[in-house]
Amino acid sequence: MIVTHIELTNWRNFREMDLNFDTRAYIIGANASGKSNLLDVFRFLRTVAKPTGGGLQAALRERGGMGKLRSLHARSNPAVAIVVELAESLDPEAKRWIYELAFKSGKGKQRVLITRERVVCDGTELFSRPNKADEIDDERLTQTYLEQINENADFRDLAEFFSATTYLHLVPQLLKFSDEISGRIVENDPFGQGLLQRIARAPEKTRDARLSRIGKALQVAVPQFSELRFIKNDEVTGMPHLEANFQHWRVNGAWQREEQFSDGTLRLIGLLWALQEGDGLLLIEEPELSLNDAIVEHIPLMVDRVLRLRKKGIRQVMMTTHSKNLIAAVSDSNSVVLLELGENGTTARGANAAEKRALAHGLNPAEVLLPKTRPQRVEQMGLF
Repeated sequence: MIVTHIELTNWRNFREMDLNFDTRAYIIGANASGKSNLLDVFRFLRTVAKPTGGGLQAALRERGGMGKLRSLHARSNPAVAIVVELAESLDPEAKRWIYELAFKSGKGKQRVLITRERVVCDGTELFSRPNKADEIDDERLTQTYLEQINENADFRDLAEFFSATTYLHLVPQLLKFSDEISGRIVENDPFGQGLLQRIARAPEKTRDARLSRIGKALQVAVPQFSELRFIKNDEVTGMPHLEANFQHWRVNGAWQREEQFSDGTLRLIGLLWALQEGDGLLLIEEPELSLNDAIVEHIPLMVDRVLRLRKKGIRQVMMTTHSKNLIAAVSDSNSVVLLELGENGTTARGANAAEKRALAHGLNPAEVLLPKTRPQRVEQMGLF
């Protein structure tokens, strides 16, 4: 299943947003324009859709409540609204879905109540809320049907799709020093702290196949790297570890553990593992961090090739980036999403007519679109 369209009202940076999506989305914009907040829509729906430990109220609590979620640019309309359109495949005849959710702060009890929830499948409305039962007991409006297994039987495919979303913004230090930190791993492990545990949970054959592919990529990207192996139960600590062999003057090279890996090596391993893990929507934040520019410019091609090896259906990937090298290498300019700041909040768009003409004449997306993200008075930074 893939997201084909999204509409937002009063969501964080976005007072109003209407955007089409391709199977790949490379999201660019100035700092604080809302790149992460756009991805957070799908993380929010993931929490809402979870049958246990999730739901609408949990998703709101994670974000500090309505006061921090509702756009500062909102005017008279008090509700936050999300409309997502999806298709089950790229086939024009594939089943189409629409999920709509709107909510606002209620009166009296400091509650957040649903003002609209609706599911449409191939043009047929499966339900619409509030309904008569909701009018009799408005406590029902504190929960979505999406999160209730007794109510979502006819559209459980949607709930399972949203709950399968993966988000990755790997922080190498959390992985390198996990024993010393010994902190709680954030649910769904967005920062890669539990990457080794996730690798350990994979079936052995699956794990070996994935690590073999990653090892081949590292042989190209990392100087002197020769071999990657996984230790499921260390004899001393009992914890899982990654080990890499680096060839030098010693005949058998030298083995190093993940705490000795470079930040770029760890981020590359995390990215390649995430691409092979799971079936749902994959959200990636700034994959270029700590990586050599020559590697970064191959990320779009690497994403396409890794996902092409999948035996299951197509997987959608959305990523934020500031990298000129990465955006220059995007083959389909329609997959680049530009966020622009304005008086009424952030808007999102693809290339306009003039920009498409420039692209058609041989310029790449980085040359045409990335300059639009440049702060207008950035030259004055040197006067600080």
